[in-house]
Amino acid sequence: MTDTAKNLMNGISGALASEGDMLQMTLVTFIGLSWYNIAELVVLVPSTFRRWRGLYFWSLLISGILGVVPYSIGFLMKFFTRADSVLSVTVLTIGWWTMVTGQSVVLYSRLHLVLRDERILRRIWWLIVANFFLLHVPTTVLTYGANIVHVDKMSWVNGYNIMEKVQLTGFTMQEGLLSTLYVIETVKLLRLGADAATRPDSRSIMYQLIGINCAIMAMDLLLLSIEYANLYAVQITLKGFIYSLKLKLEFAVLGKLVDLIQGSRHPVSIAIADTFPLCSFTRQTEHEHENENESGGGGGVGGERKVDGEAQCVSETKEFLAAPDLARVVGGRGRGVP
Repeated sequence: MTDTAKNLMNGISGALASEGDMLQMTLVTFIGLSWYNIAELVVLVPSTFRRWRGLYFWSLLISGILGVVPYSIGFLMKFFTRADSVLSVTVLTIGWWTMVTGQSVVLYSRLHLVLRDERILRRIWWLIVANFFLLHVPTTVLTYGANIVHVDKMSWVNGYNIMEKVQLTGFTMQEGLLSTLYVIETVKLLRLGADAATRPDSRSIMYQLIGINCAIMAMDLLLLSIEYANLYAVQITLKGFIYSLKLKLEFAVLGKLVDLIQGSRHPVSIAIADTFPLCSFTRQTEHEHENENESGGGGGVGGERKVDGEAQCVSETKEFLAAPDLARVVGGRGRGVP
């Protein structure tokens, strides 16, 4: 077998023995770092969300626990143990499905926080579903073929190398689209909902959100560049770590979005409202306060108005938590938001 053929098979259907100890140590190091990042998320996410529900909450956890971790374990089994190929490929494939598509679902679910056009959201959802079948399934078939089928093995390996580039390109474009839409809608939210006089840090928050999203897209492009350079061993070494880091950045995006929306007059989706202290997102505007005074609704003791407002907030929160569609918003009544 030629050296080119051996290089093609290396890391796909073979081992990393010929790649040297340094690359193997690097692989183990990045796997350890990815597990550390996921362990942090497992602690931070449940402690941050007031209620453990919603697509954003579960997609963030599942893509890490059932995505990054099995993906890394599968490669450890494949490259450093004598585990059966079917078992190791199955474990890493399940992890790869959950990690990659799970990342897109995280991006999709956070898009609900700033985008209210149901038609666009529905189309994006069907795009994610279609790409799952168009990109995951063929790549999985070729992965099993390259690792298990021994007849005409190089045809399977060559097919895998082509499909690997196609699927990585497709998922990179999908995540880039979701991140771009998020940045655009967040900037709109900032301009429509934040008052520059009361929120002097709004521009800084906007720049930080854009910077985080640019960093996420840059990491996707880095993986894509390594793949097209045919550095498969390096790409799989970095992939799990980069996806775990992207999930941590997603969590940072959530924190920035909380900073952005608190004090804003823009409606807040219930998915992010669960991260706030109760009723902190239902502040009255001056217009509402004046209307209450004119109608005599605000004539009582100030404490009574506060209690009534909290009771109303609790009622609305329970109502929307019971609704199946978490993309609905609370706090939009009487705020003059288009």
